[in-house]
Amino acid sequence: MTDTNTPTPDATSSKTRCGLVAVLGAPNAGKSTLVNQLVGQKVAITSPKAQTTRVRLLGIAIADNTQLMLVDTPGIFDPNRRFDRAMVSAAWEGSDGADVIALVVDAKAKLNERLTTLVEQLATRKERKILVLNKVDIAAKDKLLIQAQKLHAAGNFDEVFFVSAMTGDGVPELKAWLANAMPDGVWHYPEDQVSDASERILATEITREQLFNQLHAELPYASAVVPEKYVTRKDGSVEIHQQILVARDTQRAIVLGKGGSRIKEIGEKARTELSKVLGVDVHLYLHVKVQEGWDEDREIYETIGLGWVK
Repeated sequence: MTDTNTPTPDATSSKTRCGLVAVLGAPNAGKSTLVNQLVGQKVAITSPKAQTTRVRLLGIAIADNTQLMLVDTPGIFDPNRRFDRAMVSAAWEGSDGADVIALVVDAKAKLNERLTTLVEQLATRKERKILVLNKVDIAAKDKLLIQAQKLHAAGNFDEVFFVSAMTGDGVPELKAWLANAMPDGVWHYPEDQVSDASERILATEITREQLFNQLHAELPYASAVVPEKYVTRKDGSVEIHQQILVARDTQRAIVLGKGGSRIKEIGEKARTELSKVLGVDVHLYLHVKVQEGWDEDREIYETIGLGWVK
């Protein structure tokens, strides 16, 4: 996912543009799916469940002579636990220094106090702001314009876009607008780099994606995936060891499944996805550890890329 080479010569000319786009929104608005569409390949994990994204991740997209640095942030919601507060803090920090803030809204969801408050908070920001109504392919068409007008009036947005991050409808127009809005400047990353995430962190995210997709109720939120070992073997394949943290023995039993069937399926699907993303054979080893209060462990926060909050 990353490359240590310097940017291409063309990307250092005075005619190039480069800028930061902060992608904000409530949980499950489709921010990660939109970032993946703009980049043109998967750089962020996705799930139908809310709060899938936990840490700030940078997706890097190219539009002609422009490099877009897209900050995919955790969903903004009303936090209760320290872990929740850390995710919300990471979301707001992701917007610091942005050239454009893109608020992604689920177009099929009803307007609520949380979204209204978020829009009001953004209205006072001095950065350029755009409203991206997502999931328009499955939203009620007669309510779209009404929703857009209300949000636009409250948030003082520069532009409003109607897109489907899932199908890609409307995304090219959004990408073109963002490219034109970026300032002149040299590219910060090589042309073939699509994310700032290390392969080690990417691997834990893909395993966590499978936890979200295969397990139900609250368990994914009560778990974390911690990297332990990442080694490239002599044959070019990669050996990855990860630890899945849960808070109770009952949760460990759920992750393992009957006779270890669930953890086996999680590992197989994560390994297949990793092989596709990394372009090499992957040997993935998972084990589940019960650690009561892991979400109050400062070292865990640092390991998975979250800042410590009080």
